[in-house]
Amino acid sequence: MESLLISSSSSLTTSPIFSSSKHALTPKPQNLSFNSNARLVLFTCAAQQMNSPPSTAAKEKEVKLWGGRFEESVTDAVEKFTESISFDKALYKQDIMGSKAHASMLAKQGLMSDSDRDTIIKGLEEIERQIEAGEFVWRTDREDVHMNIEAALTDLVGEPAKKLHTARSRNDQVATDFRLWCRDAIDGIISRIKNLQIAMVELALQNEGLIVPGYTHLQRAQPVLLQHLLLAYVEQLERDAGRLLDCRARVNFCPLGACALAGTGLPIDRFMTSDALGFTAPMRNSIDAVSDRDFVLELLSANSITAVHLSRLGEEWVLWASEEFGFLTPSDKVSTGSSIMPQKKNPDPMELVRGKSARVIGDLVSLLVLCKGLPHAYNRDLQEDKEPVFDSVKAIVGMLEVSAEFAQNVSFNRERIQKALPAGHLDATTLADYLVKKGIPFRTSHDIVGRSVALCVSRNCELQDLSLDELNSLNPIFDKDVYEYLGVENSIKKFRSYGSTGSECVAGQLDYWIDKLSISRER
Repeated sequence: MESLLISSSSSLTTSPIFSSSKHALTPKPQNLSFNSNARLVLFTCAAQQMNSPPSTAAKEKEVKLWGGRFEESVTDAVEKFTESISFDKALYKQDIMGSKAHASMLAKQGLMSDSDRDTIIKGLEEIERQIEAGEFVWRTDREDVHMNIEAALTDLVGEPAKKLHTARSRNDQVATDFRLWCRDAIDGIISRIKNLQIAMVELALQNEGLIVPGYTHLQRAQPVLLQHLLLAYVEQLERDAGRLLDCRARVNFCPLGACALAGTGLPIDRFMTSDALGFTAPMRNSIDAVSDRDFVLELLSANSITAVHLSRLGEEWVLWASEEFGFLTPSDKVSTGSSIMPQKKNPDPMELVRGKSARVIGDLVSLLVLCKGLPHAYNRDLQEDKEPVFDSVKAIVGMLEVSAEFAQNVSFNRERIQKALPAGHLDATTLADYLVKKGIPFRTSHDIVGRSVALCVSRNCELQDLSLDELNSLNPIFDKDVYEYLGVENSIKKFRSYGSTGSECVAGQLDYWIDKLSISRER
């Protein structure tokens, strides 16, 4: 089965913890209590039920695993409304990992035999194989991923499977699955953030020395190196990754063994299962463990901030690709056309990056509203936490991947940019710095340069076009060395503060990111 998060080329699912030597709790399985013929009959019958009109027997509802105190079955409408298997089956891998760890712990604590443990683990591995081969039949009447897997395990191995839910509730089970899934998702998102950072640094390396207009209020402000602007996004992405790492640290605590809300009187070892699943430690409070989804809110918050950064990048590049700017040209590989206007070449991927940020933010808002009025401990409302998270992660992964793809397939139009540079008096602030160095207070310098700009506007020229006599008419302190500060190239040379757009400063920033991201200097 394809993962919810997976593009055609990559997966967010990390290697199963039980394959590593550090957490290898799976013993060599003994002979199982079922045979291949029984398994064949079971799945042949399931396939016949799916492909044939339901018989009277097929319409009889299976007794729920929790159905002991009930005398009547739920109605079809309730069953359809309350099921979650249609989306939470995405947690199957984490659910099976958790069950393996739980079974191993129960055996160690004497709550099941080693033989039952081996049978359960082998059965879970078979179910995982069936799921990934597309052979497993997900049943709505079994409600969710947990009950589907447990009931299928009972069908497969019989009595030993009935011991698996000892000292475990679906409340702590789903919280554990979800934390494992979010942990894997965070790792995948961070990997894609790094890929985009690399693409942006490589794009910067391709455009050494290119000066572009810097904007504030979308008005011409000061000249900046394009490399400096691209690295601004790299810095923002680094903070995005940092937020996710911080979130991961808080996600990585284990709810398993908290049971419904109060824990258990059975002699379980929560530290063993926590370690087996790669968690930092068990959660200290069993009520907190099953009832809070702040780790999900934090993940969606981090995703939303990342989405805003990507949306700003999308907006900037969409503007720059327009005829009005003409600074950027996307290749045909990352452009689309119009169904009616033959000349159109649209930067649609970055428009959709901008657009999909709205749904990522909306997913966060949905979860905040979902959680805001819930009393302790677990409430069924929390079933609704999965789809916004799945959607948010899928969207942010796609946004990061396509942004990196776009960055690898754009070129900047040097000639168009250079022709556009003289407009806007981008060197005005540098001229004010010149006057400050001559001993004139900044506010006075600001006024003198403002009047210089007004003179240029009246004469339709640039500051570097004013003669020394014209500048002296505004203030006699101007000298011929003033022209070393005028023009965008000279202006760039004068920037020297840490983090500024000066050539040496930007070169240092590039060196930092080349080393941090392990980018080859050979191009």
